[in-house]
Amino acid sequence: MNIKILETKEINIEDIIRLYKANEWSSAEKPDLLYKGLLNSETLITAWDDTKLVGLGNAISDGYLTVYYPHLLVLPEYQGKGIGKMICDKMQEKYRDFHMQMLTADGKSIDFYKKNGFERAGQTEPMWIYQGNEH
Repeated sequence: MNIKILETKEINIEDIIRLYKANEWSSAEKPDLLYKGLLNSETLITAWDDTKLVGLGNAISDGYLTVYYPHLLVLPEYQGKGIGKMICDKMQEKYRDFHMQMLTADGKSIDFYKKNGFERAGQTEPMWIYQGNEH
């Protein structure tokens, strides 16, 4: 397996939807908005096994102090092979010196993010207005 990690927005909607549906993310039900949102992100990191999209992560940032990582997905059959870490490492190349890097984690992703340097933000509680149903 030779995984390539790229910072690119040259990606087609079909590959994105396949990845999101495989992970049962509700945003796959809004394909046009998902696609536009990812392309409008400051940073989009993709992982490829030859020509197959196997993972992606995106970042929204003010460009100086704060970055938020809304999505990090890897195809289920590729999980546990270091691809998520490779995407995180690529994000860190760009954002490691930012004052605040934020994300929301649940389930088994909590341990993954802890292994990649994230920690609970003090006594804060994540809050949202959310239209999905998978959390």
